[in-house]
Amino acid sequence: MKNSLKIAVLALVISVSVSACGGSKTGSGSDSTKTDSAKVVTDTTKKDTSIKVDSTKKDTTVKDTSVKTVTKKVETKKN
Repeated sequence: MKNSLKIAVLALVISVSVSACGGSKTGSGSDSTKTDSAKVVTDTTKKDTSIKVDSTKKDTTVKDTSVKTVTKKVETKKN
């Protein structure tokens, strides 16, 4: 049982090291995808170069929304 486990681990290590190092290289080193250089696409979109100034003014007035209570104290004089 120990020997079969050792052989399985050894085989796994060897297969990983061969695949990591490249193994037997059978392909060419160039890229296999080809691009169609005959078709040229030009950008026909226009850029907005006009500068627009913001015409809205910022409201700088401060509105007082606090509630003010007034209490009156009435004093009566005794004669």
